[in-house]
Amino acid sequence: MSQSEPVLVAPAAPNPKPGANRRPTFGEVLHDIAAGSVTRTIAAIILSLAIATLFIIFTNEDVQRTLGYVFNQPADFFMAAGRAVSDAYIALFRGSIYNTRADTFAAGIKPLTESLRFAGPLIAAGLGIALTFRAGLFNIGGQGQMVMGAVWSAWAAFQLHLPWGVHLIVAIIFGLVGAGLWAGIAGWLKAKTGAHEVIVTIMMNYIAVSLTTYLMRTPVLHDMDSGSNPTTRPPDPTAVFPRIIEGYDLRYSFVLCILAVVVFWWLMERSSLGFRLRMVGLNPDAARAAGVNVGRMTITAMVLSGLFVGLAGVNQSLGRDGNFGPGIDSGIGFDAITVALLGGSRAVGVLFAGLLFGALKAAGPTMQLADVPPEILGVIQGLIVLFIAAPPLVRAIFRFLPKPREITDVATGQKPQLEQKGL
Repeated sequence: MSQSEPVLVAPAAPNPKPGANRRPTFGEVLHDIAAGSVTRTIAAIILSLAIATLFIIFTNEDVQRTLGYVFNQPADFFMAAGRAVSDAYIALFRGSIYNTRADTFAAGIKPLTESLRFAGPLIAAGLGIALTFRAGLFNIGGQGQMVMGAVWSAWAAFQLHLPWGVHLIVAIIFGLVGAGLWAGIAGWLKAKTGAHEVIVTIMMNYIAVSLTTYLMRTPVLHDMDSGSNPTTRPPDPTAVFPRIIEGYDLRYSFVLCILAVVVFWWLMERSSLGFRLRMVGLNPDAARAAGVNVGRMTITAMVLSGLFVGLAGVNQSLGRDGNFGPGIDSGIGFDAITVALLGGSRAVGVLFAGLLFGALKAAGPTMQLADVPPEILGVIQGLIVLFIAAPPLVRAIFRFLPKPREITDVATGQKPQLEQKGL
């Protein structure tokens, strides 16, 4: 190239705004999902029920018959659809709140007691999962922790022969310790080796279920004279939760689950330990700079989570007069994730979310009698998780504006200047 030839120099690219192209971390995404606002939660429920209503309509046999001539007589389609929807939600009310077809008031309120019975372990387990959300962790090990809590409490219930009152308390403590230690293993591995808690807790679910299934075939938990099916021995009557009202299956374990809501609220909102847990969840680097032992808080969060989830396992094992098998968790360990997400990881929110899902579980048989597929309730739960876990989707549908926290520059911590026309 000669000296007379011009040299073309590309103009320098403008400096991007700090943090403009930065991807959010897993902790930031988890915090955004778990700390959803009340408005977004209600919107997620509305969307879920709307889509579930469409499923109810188009899975109904009468509606399907009218689809063949819907353009000739559309009134038949809309009448059949209206009947399907009304029958479904009336069945939901009769199966979860009050049976209007019952002969007596005592029989009429039994669905309400069943809803509360189903809600108890959901609330307790949901609190445990919510605690890890607040601490920046994702505990998927509710199933294994529930099984361990149930097995440890069951062992104490039939192996230790203690006076009434003392025996129940000791069995509860055994269950809480078993679940807390099992969850603590995942916390220790996370703190000491950096192993991701999602992978660890999922794998520990398999270990817990397989281990307890094996023990339920051995004299450790099983009565060898009662057959070969893997079950525990029946508990002593002194280690069983008494019924709140005779004739109903609702027991005093539900009261413990409600007390757990109060304990969770005080722990996370009023105690110094809860403040440190929330600090680690929001920004572990800032917490470490402030002198907080992040590893210790990780282990503590998992142990405390295990205690709450263990209460759900205790509710399942000591809230019955007979024995149980490996499926004692009944899917509650995974449903608790939905409860925690729907409740915004707050005590009151988890309480109401647990009551909602307890009502859905109690209403399942009644809705099935009304020709509503039982899978519809699973669809509702799955849709709630989908919309809760996809905040931008809900905002796009309802045209919600992001909260100030969500439009803050993640690199500088400063709020960007907004144009007069909006964001």
